[in-house]
Amino acid sequence: MMKKLLIVDDEVEICEFLKSFFEDRDYRVAVAHDGVMAFEQVGIFKPDVVLLDIQMPGLDGLQALKKIKEKYPKMKVIMVTAVETQEKIEEAMRLGADNYITKPLSLEYLEKDVQDKIELLAKGV
Repeated sequence: MMKKLLIVDDEVEICEFLKSFFEDRDYRVAVAHDGVMAFEQVGIFKPDVVLLDIQMPGLDGLQALKKIKEKYPKMKVIMVTAVETQEKIEEAMRLGADNYITKPLSLEYLEKDVQDKIELLAKGV
């Protein structure tokens, strides 16, 4: 089974870096740079896991998360944030985020977390 990952961040360099990191590990990776594009990509690409930045212009990560979870409740979404405020984290979890990770990212932790979410999906959780 090909693992599919959608990376959403308004910082192009972060998207490109993570895309190559996960492609080197046999993931199919799509990228979006804002919440609107993220929601469209989820419908087209049907990823197993979405890495979703909270701070983005326009439709931010929390608004995008809400839309994604309303339409695709089983979609696994990991929030990525540079700004770790308890309020934002609690809101993300309330809206259905499966986890959150703070920047700077630990690639080892991130890879394990993405893999864990895919295993949960495979078990139908």
